[in-house]
Amino acid sequence: MFTILPIKGFIDQVDGFYCDGIHAGLKSNEKLDLGFIYSDVLCDVEAIFTLNKFQAAPLRHYKIYDKNFQTNFVLINSKNANALTGQKGIEDINTIFSSLNFKTVNPIMSSTGVIGNPLPMQKIIDGANSFDLNVKNGENLSKAIMTTDAYAKTALYEVKLEDGSSFRIGSVAKGAGMINPNLATMLCFICTDAAVPKEDMKELLELNSSTTFNAISVDGDTSTNDTVLLLSNKKSKAYDKEAFKEALRLVMHDMAMLIVADGEGAKKAVAFEVINATSNEEAQTAAKALSNSLLVKTALYGEDPNFGRIASTIGASRIQCDENRLTISYNDVVVFKHGEISFDKAQEEKASNVLRNDKYKVICDIGLGEGKFTAYGCDLGYEYVEINADYRT
Repeated sequence: MFTILPIKGFIDQVDGFYCDGIHAGLKSNEKLDLGFIYSDVLCDVEAIFTLNKFQAAPLRHYKIYDKNFQTNFVLINSKNANALTGQKGIEDINTIFSSLNFKTVNPIMSSTGVIGNPLPMQKIIDGANSFDLNVKNGENLSKAIMTTDAYAKTALYEVKLEDGSSFRIGSVAKGAGMINPNLATMLCFICTDAAVPKEDMKELLELNSSTTFNAISVDGDTSTNDTVLLLSNKKSKAYDKEAFKEALRLVMHDMAMLIVADGEGAKKAVAFEVINATSNEEAQTAAKALSNSLLVKTALYGEDPNFGRIASTIGASRIQCDENRLTISYNDVVVFKHGEISFDKAQEEKASNVLRNDKYKVICDIGLGEGKFTAYGCDLGYEYVEINADYRT
């Protein structure tokens, strides 16, 4: 048995981890733009990355290290993605790390921002050399990694095991646009003092990603820099695989939900729950199609319970389906059932009331099996266009 308790705070409350964020001149108006995570002992590390074929320089730099490397330092910058920068992008990372006035072991860099520009090297070097590695300021770090985010994204849990031992796991993330299944466009850094074996780290990270980061969509685009990094310094000496698996799932789910709710300009966070498909894979295909559909997203923005767009998207996903077996509901309001339209004026008003909420479910019962999957999305409105039309400025 084990108990998992959410606690207030940031990753700096995990034993042995330090962090901060500063203004290094990458952003205007004195906004924080450069941060670090430091562990006072070496960490095992695992990561999952974007499936975009054009992976950014920080991801390619990470892959140069030996498979079982350990690290004690992560450097994170916003405003510049260091993507599509060729070999020079990797060389710039090496130059930054070789210019630091403090000792690091196999340092990792992570970047987010505009694609296609070289890093502002001197600003990053000068900023990094001003770090105090004894600082614990998770709030500053959460702000420094933001781009178009409306708010910081953090989570922290304490896990108490049956033998009386305990460990903590916390995370900080950024993400609001270019969010699409196959690793949502985002950066997420997860720190734990659990004594999790190296082989379990990758297994559980990938397992939990399928129902969290790989189940959300804002706009259907996948970036070049998406990274989920798991760092374990094992200082608690406590571990239970099932407890860690669930705690990691909670952290990743929290981050994924905060990201999709913060979709650029979004006002609605919606769960697309597909049930009774012929298989889980078919349910996943349909649910992700719904979370990605621009027509569905704009209907959500208009608070229009247009079930025709829901049905059309399911059909277009090419899963096995039959309109005479299909049921569509907004929360518990049924609008279409087994080929019959349940959409008189009173029912439409009930459905519209559901869509006026900030959060709700679109439930699609395929009626052909036992497969199920839930994807998460948001509405899409004018503000998304405004943000991305002048993103580089």
